[in-house]
Amino acid sequence: MDKPSTLQRLRNRYRLVVMNDDTYEEVATLRLTSLTVYIMLCTTFVVLVGFTVALIVFTPLKYYIPGYGSRTDQKKFMSLKIRADSIEADLNDNQAYIESIRIALSDGKMPTLKDTVILELPDPERLED
Repeated sequence: MDKPSTLQRLRNRYRLVVMNDDTYEEVATLRLTSLTVYIMLCTTFVVLVGFTVALIVFTPLKYYIPGYGSRTDQKKFMSLKIRADSIEADLNDNQAYIESIRIALSDGKMPTLKDTVILELPDPERLED
């Protein structure tokens, strides 16, 4: 016996009956296939996603999203960033100036760090052997 193909299985018809539990009267009857249920669910999903995106994009709700701000806020942040970069450059220049003055006041010699590594020298008596 041949197995039905996927498309044939999707086209099998089913009946959905909604009944009144007390009187057993049929309230609604729907004839459905798996394919129509799949199409309806996909369409509902796409419509809900589209509605949600439209709601966020075209209303002030977008300002509650982290990282999203108004144009004026973005311009203020950019000017603050430029200002902070220039202050940092000035600080580096001042530190270099102070370092050069410190070197000049210490007779032009660069301060040297002392080597604190302990050297293990071989015993001279053993080298003669």
